[in-house]
Amino acid sequence: MDDAAAPSRESDPLSGHQARSGALLDGTLGNLRGAAIAVDDDGLIVSVNSAAQSLLGREASGLVGQDFHDLLHRDRYGHSVPRTRCEIRKALLTGDTRHGDAEWFARGDGTLVRLSWLVTPYAPDPSRAGALTLLYEAERPDVRHSDGGHSAPLTELDRLALLAETTTQLTSTLDVDEALRRLAALTVPRLADWAVFDLLTERDEVRRALVMEHKDGILVERDDLQGPMPPVPAESPMPLSRALRGAASSLAGPATYQGPPDSGIAVEQQRLFTATGMHSAVISPIRGLRDVLGAVTLGRAQRHDAFTPADLPLLEDLTRRAGLALDNARLYQRQRKVAETMQRHLLPQLPVLPGLEMTARYVPAPDASAVGGDWYDAFALAAHAHAHALAIGDVVGHDLDAAAGMAQVRNMLRAFAWSHPEAAPSAVVTRLDDAVMHIAEVPMVTMILARLTLGNDALWHLRWTNAGHPPPLLITHDGQSRYLDEAHGILLGTGVTRPRPDAVTVLPPHATLVLYTDGLVESPHHSIDDGLDRLRRHAASLVHRPLNSFCDLLLDQVRPHDNDDDVAMIALRTPAPA
Repeated sequence: MDDAAAPSRESDPLSGHQARSGALLDGTLGNLRGAAIAVDDDGLIVSVNSAAQSLLGREASGLVGQDFHDLLHRDRYGHSVPRTRCEIRKALLTGDTRHGDAEWFARGDGTLVRLSWLVTPYAPDPSRAGALTLLYEAERPDVRHSDGGHSAPLTELDRLALLAETTTQLTSTLDVDEALRRLAALTVPRLADWAVFDLLTERDEVRRALVMEHKDGILVERDDLQGPMPPVPAESPMPLSRALRGAASSLAGPATYQGPPDSGIAVEQQRLFTATGMHSAVISPIRGLRDVLGAVTLGRAQRHDAFTPADLPLLEDLTRRAGLALDNARLYQRQRKVAETMQRHLLPQLPVLPGLEMTARYVPAPDASAVGGDWYDAFALAAHAHAHALAIGDVVGHDLDAAAGMAQVRNMLRAFAWSHPEAAPSAVVTRLDDAVMHIAEVPMVTMILARLTLGNDALWHLRWTNAGHPPPLLITHDGQSRYLDEAHGILLGTGVTRPRPDAVTVLPPHATLVLYTDGLVESPHHSIDDGLDRLRRHAASLVHRPLNSFCDLLLDQVRPHDNDDDVAMIALRTPAPA
């Protein structure tokens, strides 16, 4: 083609428009004094200013074009944060304005920096969507004293900022103790010198859960003032007793509790005011959606000015947010306790086999209930003293529904294998597949069923079938490893009828066999082949370890940190040669 016929870049209106837009974006960010990073709707960095480059210790060339989340966002250990748990990415996808505090980001030299962030939708022109992220180093709020030890009153903007920060901090945790510590850090020393939290248990007992003091510029937890409290008196007019019954917020001071105490709680309050030196306090109930959850006391000791009735509305706004957060945290903890109890009953006790070591592990998904669809099993087959069944499986999902389905499948498998101890694993799984289609309330299942027998040669023989599951890994004592990838058939629940194969191998003396679920090797950012190769290499390097240590280290070193699936694993080790 003639060069004259090819349009020049300068004559292309779209290219010129994009260039002008890019220059405008760079110029806009350059005018910001704070660290600013612009990303497109895919989360790729399109522009950074010099403040961001300095804060992150990275040149613009190493930032632009990279995925903001993958490149920068980390947890406290320096691992990549799973995308499903990234609030910054959620804000980008939903087009919301959000902010967060004290999260970790990776600098160019490999160190971590703890930053707060604000992300908001931003489009330099109608043809380009994205978001603008501001990063800044979080500072503990200063106590704003005027002369004479009096604290300057909060402005309306300060109050709104405090309430917004409280909402963000408390709704981002489902741990009751962590929520209390965050509220203490938000109010001390900004509003008070002391923060005291009294919580009601589900049995209406009172526990002084947290006492925090601002001392020498830091927050100090006072364990000596924490612990069980006397019961709430039904008619006491004292401020804390009234707050624990759900009455309105009130002011208090040492004089409030100077008279003869009307209850055990009043005695504890006398002790509190004496020990802390508080001369003024505000006490407010913490209300949940249905019940009173506790009370918070904010006290002043170092600063001279006392709380006034004008301070009560702000405290009530704070405790209202605290009540919702604690309600959610308690509900989550109750569900988790139920889930953990259920999991203990679902996962079996492993049998004891002569000369053979066996252990198992289960790790729940980080963002789900403490149960899931992954399971392992091992049990004796009735007809043979030295014949046992081994199973590993995964029902799609990692929640209570998946756990219930897993229990159905596992129990049916046990029944089929027990009632047909001579049957090949493939025959048992074929029958189980038919039952899954017509009886069990599960979508699809992957699994391995193996029959482990002690042969006349004094060696352990393994016969197995694989229904769409990752292959078992066999590692010899000298570190040679191979996947048992024979006998591979389709998963359960598809409705497709195909013959299922079996395979047989002899386990060498002092060898280690590992059966596992895909959560150990799958990652959103790497192929399954990469995960299998990582497992094989680490298992070979750790095989000389005792079996329990081998399993713990394998989970720690192999399980992807960005995976949000649960993991089940069962491992056995044959005896050393006589």
